[in-house]
Amino acid sequence: MKELRNYFNLALAASVGSINPAVALSTPGGLWPSANNTWNSSAPSTSDWWFAKIDRRGTVPFIPSYNYTIFRNVKDYGAVGDGVVDDTAAINHAITAGGNRCGKGCDSSTTAPGILYFPPGTYLVSSPIVAYYYTQIIGDASSVPTLKASSNFSGIAVIDADPYNDQGNNWFTNQNNFFRQVRNFKIDLTSQPMTTGTGIHWQVAQASSLQNIEFNMIVSKNKENSQRGIFMENGSGGFMTDLTFNGGRYGMVLGSEQFTSRNLRFNNCQTAIFQIWNWVWTYHGLSINNCDIGIDITSGDPIQSVGSIIVQDSVFSNTSIGITTLYDPSQEGANGTMILDNVNFLHTPVAVQNTRSGKVVLHGSANIASWIQGRAYVGKQGRSVQAAYPATQRPAALVDSKGNIFTKSKNQYLNVDASKFISVKARGAIGNGLSDDTAAIQAIFDAIKPDEVVFFDHGAYLITDTVFVPPNVRIVGEIWPLIMAGGNTSFNNPAHPKPVFKIGKPGDVGIVEISDLIFETQGPQPGAILMEWNVGATSKGSTGLWDVHFRVGGSAGTGLQSDTCGKSPDLTTTPKPECFGAWMLLHVTADASIYMENTWLWVADHELDLPDHSQINIYSGRGIMIESTKGTWLWGTASEHNVLYNYQLRNARNVYMATIQTETAYFQGNPDARVPFKSQASWDDPDFSSCSANNCARTWGLRVLNCEDVFLYGGGLYSFFDNYGQDCLNTESCQESIIDIQHSKIKIFGVSTKASVNIINNNGSAQMVHDADNLSSFCATVAVFEQ
Repeated sequence: MKELRNYFNLALAASVGSINPAVALSTPGGLWPSANNTWNSSAPSTSDWWFAKIDRRGTVPFIPSYNYTIFRNVKDYGAVGDGVVDDTAAINHAITAGGNRCGKGCDSSTTAPGILYFPPGTYLVSSPIVAYYYTQIIGDASSVPTLKASSNFSGIAVIDADPYNDQGNNWFTNQNNFFRQVRNFKIDLTSQPMTTGTGIHWQVAQASSLQNIEFNMIVSKNKENSQRGIFMENGSGGFMTDLTFNGGRYGMVLGSEQFTSRNLRFNNCQTAIFQIWNWVWTYHGLSINNCDIGIDITSGDPIQSVGSIIVQDSVFSNTSIGITTLYDPSQEGANGTMILDNVNFLHTPVAVQNTRSGKVVLHGSANIASWIQGRAYVGKQGRSVQAAYPATQRPAALVDSKGNIFTKSKNQYLNVDASKFISVKARGAIGNGLSDDTAAIQAIFDAIKPDEVVFFDHGAYLITDTVFVPPNVRIVGEIWPLIMAGGNTSFNNPAHPKPVFKIGKPGDVGIVEISDLIFETQGPQPGAILMEWNVGATSKGSTGLWDVHFRVGGSAGTGLQSDTCGKSPDLTTTPKPECFGAWMLLHVTADASIYMENTWLWVADHELDLPDHSQINIYSGRGIMIESTKGTWLWGTASEHNVLYNYQLRNARNVYMATIQTETAYFQGNPDARVPFKSQASWDDPDFSSCSANNCARTWGLRVLNCEDVFLYGGGLYSFFDNYGQDCLNTESCQESIIDIQHSKIKIFGVSTKASVNIINNNGSAQMVHDADNLSSFCATVAVFEQ
């Protein structure tokens, strides 16, 4: 999607100035712990956290360096952590040491991951900690370390995830800047002059996350105060949770295609959130306290560059103005769409104000059950609104004790002793991408005890038949070890698909927590369902995936790479059997309950590891199928480039989705979605039998079939190509329809689509919601659709 980026650089320049490093630097409480974290301010020099104490057996299977170090304690590389000695060089040495790491000039690589661990302490830095690709930067969770910017700090931010070179170009292509984590830190900017200072420069894409971070800045209403916690000027994310911002001019300065953010707290900021641009952004659980402005979405005046925001289950307290906007119902276009859902403006007299006219659009000092600005569709009629809207009745299955949508952060297992983490390599698995690890891994799951945690050391685990994961199992991966469906028999028959990991059996109830794994195929596995989720929950959120990703092709070891599966737009393409991926990525069955947070289901559109990084043709049939009625939560998920559909809900109920993201397969229609996977009626696959237009048989972004109580709060569903060409963007016609709703009760808030003539096809009628009627900043945006 590089072809699209100039637009957003212009939008950014209009909002906060040029994006060269110098200008980017100058443009403009206390963290509450998650349920699994308790914060100790005494900062002992050692840790009892299992993460720091377990034996490390992880290896890198697809590079020849057998002595490569994955887990890197910064103190082993010379960092002191006393708040006096400058630790910058030691920390950056820990990131780069050993070679093979992906930094400047690399763009992407999956073969040399790195975990940078910070023991308790205060780490003084005078220039940025440069976060290389495929790196997790993790502070101790039991006694959170501090990263302290020195008084003479020079650079864009304390942590920089996408540095600029001297010509003003980034090291990494921002919308491809995948696979990153930062968690468990305090970042202190208070020793810097108030005219400068940024905590994290976070220009990232999918499979990235920030968690459990406190940003401490100078508390001052002085106009010279330019400090900010996070600066994100571009990207295609992404997820962040459990962050606190104290002081500064801006808590966050944000621009990205789509994003999900929850449990964010802002104290004494001048402006909590300055939104540069977006297509869609969901904010849940905001707490904005004693700020001048809560959220500013006026960037791009006179034409707002913000597509849409959703603010849900949030509180603005003692804040002068809750949200500033430029939206007017009489405007041309849907720019600045906004949805407020259960938002309390406590001692905040102005909830929403139009900064151009000065008009108070929505008075505060009240709890706003539901309020909409943008294009609203109820039944067959659409109109521009800026008004209260009937409150959504939330099923009990989806809410917590306060009536808010249920949330649960990734478990960091603070109360589990290191001896309870069972290394799969210590129990016989090899993880070299060659040996068959099926039997060894099954034996581990068969023997695991309820108080133990299965730990997948980094590696590539070849699975040649279904592995059954029983209830009451917890699984943690070491920086995304690979579960690779392989072999030549079990997963090769698309007429009889078979799960690779089977989580419980129908009727099972228990606890299953899985975090930080990747599921993929080795070679073509056209009969593989990478994961089948059957287990029901003993309590809300007891069964789920956190930072678990599904990646098919485009990376080392898969055999589905650019040297075999390169694109062929200039030829009539017959899919190569050797370039088939999986039959389905994830199936959530009827008796199951699942909580998903930051999960990316990606059929690779381009090469990550070979130096050409070129576009590729990988054919995977289906993304995620949900049939659950027991409670499903999708926070910050994406499903991309499957053939038939990316998301399909069938006979489901009690489903909540916050910012789903999809892309249609780039190679369609050469061939189109009728090739190579045959539609199977027993799975309610689309058959495209009614298609007459050339752009009809394309990947459905979302299908909802015979469902009830389905809630979508934020969606970005995009179609950028027709056989890799982009002329169709000029007419917004890369495909005919992208959302299919049949005989279902669903509420959609804040959906943005790109280049689909019809946004929603409702009960077979494509005459429902059109792109042309809902044009926005870049996409077409609908504030609300329900029936």
